[in-house]
Amino acid sequence: MIIQFNIVVVLACISFVENSHFRGGTITWRPFNSTPSGSTVDIQIRQRYSWNRLAYFCDDAYIASLGVIGDFSSVFCVSGTCSNWNSNPIYTQTYCTDYSVGGVVSSGEIYYTRTVPLNAAFSIAFNSGNWFVNLVVGSGGLWSLVCLIDTTVRADGIINSSPIATTLPVIYKPINVQHVHVVQMSDFDSSDTVRCRWSIGSTSNINGYDECADVCSGVPGAVLYSDNCTLVFTLTQDSMYVAVALQIEDFYTTTSPTPMSSVPIQFLFYGYTASSGCSTPPAIIGIRPNRGKKTEHNTACIGTPIGSTVNELVIVQVYCSDTSIVDFITSSPVGLTKSSIQQIGNNLYQIVLSWIPTADQVGPQSFCAGAIDNTTVQSNQWCITFLVGYNSPDLIRATSIQGTASPIGTIFSNHTTFSIQATNTVNRPSRNSTNVYFNDAATNTSVYTIDCGYDSHVIYTGNTIVFYIPSPPWIPGHSYYVTFDSGVASGTVFCKPESSPITDPTFWTFDIWDPAVSSTTTTTTTPPTTGTITTRPLSTTTVNTLSTTTGIAVSTTTTLTTTSTATNNLTTTTSATSSTGNEFDFPPLYSNI
Repeated sequence: MIIQFNIVVVLACISFVENSHFRGGTITWRPFNSTPSGSTVDIQIRQRYSWNRLAYFCDDAYIASLGVIGDFSSVFCVSGTCSNWNSNPIYTQTYCTDYSVGGVVSSGEIYYTRTVPLNAAFSIAFNSGNWFVNLVVGSGGLWSLVCLIDTTVRADGIINSSPIATTLPVIYKPINVQHVHVVQMSDFDSSDTVRCRWSIGSTSNINGYDECADVCSGVPGAVLYSDNCTLVFTLTQDSMYVAVALQIEDFYTTTSPTPMSSVPIQFLFYGYTASSGCSTPPAIIGIRPNRGKKTEHNTACIGTPIGSTVNELVIVQVYCSDTSIVDFITSSPVGLTKSSIQQIGNNLYQIVLSWIPTADQVGPQSFCAGAIDNTTVQSNQWCITFLVGYNSPDLIRATSIQGTASPIGTIFSNHTTFSIQATNTVNRPSRNSTNVYFNDAATNTSVYTIDCGYDSHVIYTGNTIVFYIPSPPWIPGHSYYVTFDSGVASGTVFCKPESSPITDPTFWTFDIWDPAVSSTTTTTTTPPTTGTITTRPLSTTTVNTLSTTTGIAVSTTTTLTTTSTATNNLTTTTSATSSTGNEFDFPPLYSNI
């Protein structure tokens, strides 16, 4: 009897763990070739799911070995043209890519390729149970994620790609405080309008199937703004989770009534009681755009060629004494590795991301992170997108007079127009606070800042950016250098891959001519009693101002040879007069030739 009882207890515990383990996920898709040909199309389907780490263990070694996690279930076709699908289903186990010890979560993703009919629409679903028990809505309930795939040729003659959304699986928020959270949405078809909506728990939706099972309306009182997928909500229960169930949809135009695809994204908010002392959350900072410090809207897009080596830093600052970063919750593409947490200074910590993207990862691949300190306070979500298979339009270092940046060398203090070239065609960045800084080298401080996101004094043309400074702040005799935020030059495809930030003070420099160094002087010499002085022939060529970057014209002199007889007490006067217009009597000096 005792032996039988123990067996029953063990089995019950296993059942509880296995049946209380889902943490959300997403399903997206894209054609390998968007140009229609024949009667079928090859599509890639991406699945990403998160689980209770107690049920599906993951660590760094398991990630490196491409270990799999999750239910061994099938994704079934649930509506539409299903004849080709269910005979060749895809499965839901994924390669583990992320884990958090404190968050008790393991996450992973996997890609499948399937050939499906052209001009067909159908919905696929992953549904099972159970969510875990400490949910405000849907405790221990069933889950359902549904994705609409439509290979109908669009009005512009191509096959659609679904939008994607990126999020952490679990996001910590203090209770009884109103929060704003932005779900990152993007679409490879950059002209599409992308919106989100709450998933619907009935068949009266575009998928014709229950999209959220037991976690529909899982965030009580939340308000959703569809155009930018912004959630406004307040959590009220300590140590409890709420499940967010959304559909991300793309439309051909802003007025199109029917979406071309609909993809699910489901994740969790966790509520906790803020400390009575310092409870300022840590913040992820760094050289990439970071809106996570004040809001949760990060849009950095980085061009990443296939097979290239990616190295990025995630730098975290803590603001409360006696706090340190002890964990990260992340969402990563397959193959991306993260270093251990490193302390790099007072209140500063970092992890290093390393990755070599593969051919099957072409397109947008996102990474998100949230840092957790030793008081279980989490930073705002911080995300960047790697656009695999594309190059960023990086700015080109100034190296010559007639080169990629203008001006360099010595210029006048009233100079107003500057320009620099990039490696590809460039556009204005899609966000404000993307700045160019003109810095005084004597103080290493910015004396003029231009916001490329909106400033009309910045012009983008071809692969060149032109900056106009209406009131130049230059001081004669001073040296200056130019630095750039990430994304000053943005590409033209998808999420507009961004130029790298530039902080090197030698990248682009110039000096301001100081007229005070020119003056009239008299020098008296006593030559031999009698002597013949022959002036050496001089040759000064008129400078073509089109061949310089300063616009400073050099006056023309003629070749002159003279012979004179010198006598005792000869006084020789040498005169140099400063110029007041666009000419002076000596050529400008170029420091970067």
